[in-house]
This record gives sequence, structure tokens and C-alpha cells, in this order.
Amino acid sequence: MENNILYSEKLKKFDKQRDAFRPYGLTCELWKPSLMQKPDRHNEIEINYFTEGSLTYLFRGSKTTIPKHSLALFWGLVPHQIVSYDESAPYYVCTIPLTQFLEWKLPGSYVDRVLKGEVLIENSGEQSIYDEFLLKNWIKDLSSKNGRETVLLEMHARLIRMADKVLPRKVNEGTQIHSSEISYVERIAMYIAQNYFRPIKAADIGEEVGLHPDYANVVFKKAFGMTLNEYIVQERITQAQRKLVSTDKSITDISFECGFNSMSRFNLAFKRINNCTPREFRKTFV
Repeated sequence: MENNILYSEKLKKFDKQRDAFRPYGLTCELWKPSLMQKPDRHNEIEINYFTEGSLTYLFRGSKTTIPKHSLALFWGLVPHQIVSYDESAPYYVCTIPLTQFLEWKLPGSYVDRVLKGEVLIENSGEQSIYDEFLLKNWIKDLSSKNGRETVLLEMHARLIRMADKVLPRKVNEGTQIHSSEISYVERIAMYIAQNYFRPIKAADIGEEVGLHPDYANVVFKKAFGMTLNEYIVQERITQAQRKLVSTDKSITDISFECGFNSMSRFNLAFKRINNCTPREFRKTFV
């Protein structure tokens, strides 16, 4: 309670007027839980931590609950929307620029799971006091002139420790992407997120970022484990999942709004990714 009073004037709350894709940058803040009228999207890796209660997000059309004393990690470019919470106590939110996250060369499968839209959750257990101590200090350090580097070092170390907990023991390889390629990967992902509803070809992406389409595909696959076309389809299906759950639009309208030029292609792609039809998906989650 003392901590909540200490930071009561600094509590953040989701702004429904916020523009999609507007960056947060490197942050660590206390937020007040609230229902979100629309999903948030930003190109940072996000960390959530709850000292009390729990919170439920809508991700890719399905619900994910983050319990108290757990560290949650996800990519903010995946649409995420708070749909319920059971305590009004403030919770910690940190955002880390994607380029910084990739530069840390964390275990490849760990990065791969985050970039594919998974929410990684680690129960802090006995470390919960340590995590809260870290988070309080990150807030304090980021408000000072010289605290940024300290925060980045500690964030990096904490995510390495988290990787050891959420990955199988044998998985410890680093990502294969080179530092010079990281900015291209970020720009490609952002371009697809902003244009998924349009016809997109590898040539369009290559022209946008200044790479040969084949090389753009190689660079992207090293980071995401999938081709540009596969990622475009996944992005479209992600948007379709959200619309199926959160709107009453017809399935046909949703398919065309999400960039598919035929219902047969939409149904085929949707079933391949979700193992069910769009109609079955809507019936399950609504």
C-alpha cells in the first residue's frame, strides 16, 4: 500500500485516443488496470508484473491471464486488449524497444516464441520480492539522467534468468541475426503490421526497406523463423481472430478487411493456423 501511495500521482492508464503503433520507448511505470475499448499495438517488447490480483488480455482472439507474482513477456506489436481484472492495485509495465531486445542475443527459441506472439509467463515464486525491488529501481533510474544504462543491463540479466526458467534445459543457442540486420527486421515487421490489409509482395517490402526482396526474406526468416509471405498470412489471421471475437461483422467482411481476396484462401489459412474454421472459432470464444 505504501508503494501505491508513493507512486499514486504517476499511475498510467491506457489512452483510448492513442494512435496505433506510436512508440513508448524504454519505460518502466506503474499502471492502473482498466478495461481497454480497443487493442493496443506498439513495436516494443512489453513486461507486466502484478503484486496483487490478476489481469486478462485478449491476444490473437484468445484470452491469457497473468496471475500475481508472475513476470509476463510479450511483443506489443501483437494486438493486446485488457478484457478483465480482479484487483484495482497498480501493476508494473515496462517496454523495451525491439531493436534493443534483438541486440541482446537472447536464446533463439526464446526470442522466436516472443516474436511469434506467445505470452511467456514465469512465476517469480521466491524471487517476487527481488522482482519488485528491481522494478521500483527501474522506475527511479529511468527518471534520472544517468540511469538508462543500468536499467538496460538489469533488464537484460533478468530476461536471461527468465529464459532459463521457461525454456527446456538443452536450448541455449543465441539468435543468428546480425546487428546490421536488426533495423531491417524491425522496419519490415512494422510495414506488414501497418499494411496487412493491402496486397503486399516481397518486392514491395524490399523497396520499402531498401533491400533486394530475396535478401529481405532471408533476413526476416532468420529472426522470425518464417518467410515474409507466411508472416503476412499470420498477421492477417491475427487480425481476423480479433475481429471475430470483438465484433459482430460477417465472416466474409472480416476476410476481405484483413487482406484476403477470396473466402476459400481465408478459410484454408485460418484452419491451417487454428485447426478450426472461422465460424467454429467465433462460437468457441464469444
